[in-house]
Amino acid sequence: MHHRIALILLTITAGAAPAAEEMPAAKPACAAEVAPSGALAPWSSPAAVTAGSEPAKAPPLTAGKAASVTLLPTPDVHYGLRPEKPGGSVSYGGLLGLDVAQAGTYRIALSTAAWIDLAGKDGALRSVAHGHGPDCTGIRKMVDYVVPAGHYTLQISANGTPRINVLAVAEK
Repeated sequence: MHHRIALILLTITAGAAPAAEEMPAAKPACAAEVAPSGALAPWSSPAAVTAGSEPAKAPPLTAGKAASVTLLPTPDVHYGLRPEKPGGSVSYGGLLGLDVAQAGTYRIALSTAAWIDLAGKDGALRSVAHGHGPDCTGIRKMVDYVVPAGHYTLQISANGTPRINVLAVAEK
């Protein structure tokens, strides 16, 4: 009886494991960072910025220019809107202003998996797409928003380190 149960378990376990050729290939490790091209090219030359602690003190993030942002401990940030993922007392966050002269779809690229909210006069905008950046560029996450012309606050929250690179670009 014990042999029968062992044989059944062995058969189930063997059948549940995918064959080696069915396993997805792991992404190759990056030998060196690669500079992104096209609209993401500014990623390679970020300007140093310290995030604001409240919307009125949010320094500008210029569309088409990357920023290397020094964030604040989460308890020191006073968000205009409660972030959907605020992070804990040991995480980092901050605020940046974004002026949009021409309505369109804007992509926000980040070097980490931080949470972002793009808030305007009518509240937070809903993202329309999420993705990863091109391999080996240092872009970890990209989030797209359809943005009417106006002033916005980019709320960064739940970051595990006190620094993040950010780039906002208009999609063509």
